[in-house]
Amino acid sequence: MKTSMDILRWTTLLRRFLRLTRADEKGRATIAARRIYILPSRYGIGYSFLLLLMLVGSINYASNLGFLLTFLLAGMGLTAMIHTWLNLLGLELSAGRAQPVFCGQECCFPILLKNHRAGPRPGIQLQVEKKGPAATDIEGLTSVTLTLCQTSRRRGEMPLSRVTVSTRYPLGLLRAWAYVELDSHCLVYPAPGQRVPWSGLVDYRQSSTGDRGVGADDFVGLRQYHPGDSPCHINWKALSKEQGLQTKQFGGDRSEQHWLDWYQAEGDTEARLRALCRGVLDACEHQQEYGLRLPGRQLEPDRGEAHRHQCLAALARFGETV
Repeated sequence: MKTSMDILRWTTLLRRFLRLTRADEKGRATIAARRIYILPSRYGIGYSFLLLLMLVGSINYASNLGFLLTFLLAGMGLTAMIHTWLNLLGLELSAGRAQPVFCGQECCFPILLKNHRAGPRPGIQLQVEKKGPAATDIEGLTSVTLTLCQTSRRRGEMPLSRVTVSTRYPLGLLRAWAYVELDSHCLVYPAPGQRVPWSGLVDYRQSSTGDRGVGADDFVGLRQYHPGDSPCHINWKALSKEQGLQTKQFGGDRSEQHWLDWYQAEGDTEARLRALCRGVLDACEHQQEYGLRLPGRQLEPDRGEAHRHQCLAALARFGETV
């Protein structure tokens, strides 16, 4: 018990020492003066060592020109330090919406950088975790969007890790950086399982008006291709005649309702979620109407992009406490 309290105390002290820039209630984070770190780069250390040698030589030989050059270069270094620090001061960051991905893929977070001053901010870099930095130049009174990606390791809501904002402008002798925490999350779906014949429940319902365009019995015509249409329904002959992408429509007097049931899947929790995820993707690929049954929740049969996201989101958040 005492060890846990010590760890908590040291963690609290470390967080107080670490100067973090956190987003406000509107999701915007502005880098303040006391949140910027600055240290010499390896070139800056070499530059300082060179100035020291020049100073020793000037003292040894009583050279006024040596003193003049040494102090001139030292003044340039001090001026560069001020410009490096000012290049980050007042920079505003905000995170955009990250598109959902499947577990194991890259979660990409768009970061908006706003420059509220008239002067430009060259050489701004953003980095998350140990990924390579993303760099940009921001003109005065403008905004730029950079994308930071990190690998998803588990399903559910994945938060954006701490972002490091840095610059070496103007001479590269010093590096100024700040740590920024933005309130942004990416929804991670379960990784799809292997393609296997699905033994889900199939229910047929009568359709008094027909199911033009969404059935599978009779060919009823063509329409323009829409993103997400099954490749099996594309009219490849029309495409070969340079008539554009067209999708075949099928109809009938009944439509199939597929139920993806938790209790019919096999394996542990994650294996069942992967199998259900594969079932959702296969049903969407074949343009079938499907429903999802989970312990304590049921999604009625439907089709479309919104229903697909709703089912995959339910699988991603399965087991989370509200």
